[in-house]
Amino acid sequence: MSNEIQIALPGTWEMRKSREEAAETRKRIVQAAETRKRIVQAAAREFREKGIVATGLADLMKAAGLTHGGFYKHFASKDQLVAEATVAALDSIIEELAAQPTVNSAVAAYLSTRHRDSPASGCPLAALGGELARSDKRARAAATAGFVRLVDILAGKARPADFRRRALPASLPKDKICGQFRLAIGCGV
Repeated sequence: MSNEIQIALPGTWEMRKSREEAAETRKRIVQAAETRKRIVQAAAREFREKGIVATGLADLMKAAGLTHGGFYKHFASKDQLVAEATVAALDSIIEELAAQPTVNSAVAAYLSTRHRDSPASGCPLAALGGELARSDKRARAAATAGFVRLVDILAGKARPADFRRRALPASLPKDKICGQFRLAIGCGV
């Protein structure tokens, strides 16, 4: 009878082992995602503060607390990182402006001394506009999409329709403004 207790059911060891392996795989995936996010956030800061061209991969990875050898484990190229860091930086500034109760407070926050004196956390369009124009298609598209969202946030905060008309006159509809921005950074219309 005691032998029966000690005998494991067929496949029990394999099932336990595969559960442990699955848990370990999930843990590695989560850690890789967290590391990637850390790299993107560091890149968003470093690119805005120093510029895209002036920021080398070794400096960037050091800012993320990693060695440069692991970069290509997370990204196919620096261009891919530029696009993702642009999205992250734009999301940050848009979130900050969207939290403001009025268009005046949003504009005041954007034009504040704190914002001006902190390029690493400021607007990537102001900090990187010229470099984004020379970046690859993904980074230019990310910048354009962020600009459109920024215009939408500010236009949405303008309460009276009359104010909106004065801010964005009929001769310059939002589509035209966005088109001009796309042309400025080389995305086409």
